[in-house]
Amino acid sequence: MNTLKKLNFKTECDCASNRPVFCIVMDGIGLAADSDGNAVKNAVTPTLDKLMTQYPMLKLKAHGVAVGLPSDDDMGNSEVGHNALGAGQVFAQGAKLVTKSIETGAMFASDSWKEIVNVANTGKTLHFLGLFSDGNVHSHIDHLKAMIEQAKNEGVKTVRIHILLDGRDVGETSALEYIRPFEEFLSSINDASFDAKIASGGGRMNITMDRYEANWSMVERGWKTHVLGEGRQFANAEEAVTAYRNELGCIDQDLPAFVIAENGEPVGKITDGDSVVFFNFRGDRSIEISKAFDDKDFDKFDRGYLPNVTYAGMLEYDGDLHIPSRYLVSPPEITGTLGEFLANTGVTQYALSETQKYGHVTYFWNGNKSGKFDEKTEKYEEILSDVVPFEQRPWMKCAEITDRLIETANSGEYRFMRVNFPNGDMVGHTGNYLATICSVEALDLCLKRILDVVDKLGGVALITADHGNADEMYEINKKTKAPAQNEDGTFKSKTSHTLNPVPCIIYDNKFADLYTVKEDKGQFGLSNVAATLVNLMGFEAPEIWDESMITVK
Repeated sequence: MNTLKKLNFKTECDCASNRPVFCIVMDGIGLAADSDGNAVKNAVTPTLDKLMTQYPMLKLKAHGVAVGLPSDDDMGNSEVGHNALGAGQVFAQGAKLVTKSIETGAMFASDSWKEIVNVANTGKTLHFLGLFSDGNVHSHIDHLKAMIEQAKNEGVKTVRIHILLDGRDVGETSALEYIRPFEEFLSSINDASFDAKIASGGGRMNITMDRYEANWSMVERGWKTHVLGEGRQFANAEEAVTAYRNELGCIDQDLPAFVIAENGEPVGKITDGDSVVFFNFRGDRSIEISKAFDDKDFDKFDRGYLPNVTYAGMLEYDGDLHIPSRYLVSPPEITGTLGEFLANTGVTQYALSETQKYGHVTYFWNGNKSGKFDEKTEKYEEILSDVVPFEQRPWMKCAEITDRLIETANSGEYRFMRVNFPNGDMVGHTGNYLATICSVEALDLCLKRILDVVDKLGGVALITADHGNADEMYEINKKTKAPAQNEDGTFKSKTSHTLNPVPCIIYDNKFADLYTVKEDKGQFGLSNVAATLVNLMGFEAPEIWDESMITVK
């Protein structure tokens, strides 16, 4: 069993080694240059301003190879960010694992792929369902293309693709930039013996990709669209996107469902004997649709018709519950996490967020494990999120989260408390600048309330983020470095994460003289947080973790 060794805090009392330690994750709050679109900088945030100027602050890398992604062109995301925060190490993540598996051929040599193809080669259809972009956060379109090409090479005759439009990890109205070249790709490989077509689709925040069971009706709409072929019919995906944009003014992530039909009949309903691959590699928004396909006792909505299909996910999305039962690439095996070490040492832990990020301070924080390490010493609490567009209620549940955190801290039951405030990320994804300003200001009010309690309890708070988002609400012109503009002169909204670093602030008004914060030379990332936290608790960090950002005197 791994345990933590105590540090020798040079103090006359043992208070420094027993005080409460808080980790506050300000989701989507990055550090960017001043600009018209920087909602973090332009919001009225007296608490954040004070923290960033009067307390030690380091800039942490939260994207690319620093969080296990293939390259530094890949923006960070909440999944890999919380993996790194909770693991204290950098593990190769889904995007990198899948790309390597395709390049080496390991995916196509796997038993799951062989089963998928063998079933399709009995004269049935192979379906691919997933997020349709190159955002590389949940999926990558190149992975989809590689699988389609391989399926043809292995004799599959019929392929249907069900596309979930992005507009969140990529440009908010970029769908046609993916659909048009993809249709050309399909035309180039289709022939007398191979027929591949887009069969259905819709916006990722409208159908299929719900998470944490926040809104099962999204998954139900997706099921009816992809499986049953029910919904408004169009001749092709471009026609569907164009029509909805003209009629509703929707950005891609919110587009309603559509079905591609010929002569009034859907071209790609999912029927008995078919194979289905869900090609997202990220787990949180893949679990519910996987349950709908894989679980015979499923009861979240009436599926109407449950086809007997061979279903596989790109990865195993939940290693504890083994969802799905069949997958193409083994997920990263994340071990030796902060939560596990603290549980083994007997440190009491409390994790809190609202539904939208609850799994990030539990499942992802614990290395993609859904359960607790120790039921006796850990408590996880979820505040139910409102099912409304985030820009309509940009404060989300930050006040309720703060209420519960303060109540729990005052109880004295838990030594280590971690909390996620989703505001900057979830509202930032809407592309609504003014709503995001409001979300950041609401967060700032909550920080003030929490820090007052930290002081009262003689505690310490490490305040950070998992990636940027609200720090760039407008697309940046690469040449001028200024916000990009639409034809009408308005700024072009940005709904994706950023490549910017995130703050790491150590708030300690009681025992800051017992340690020094190391010089920031750009060497630190999110994986350095775990060691720092255990040092602040009075423990030595395990050697397997990346170094602490403080030196105890």
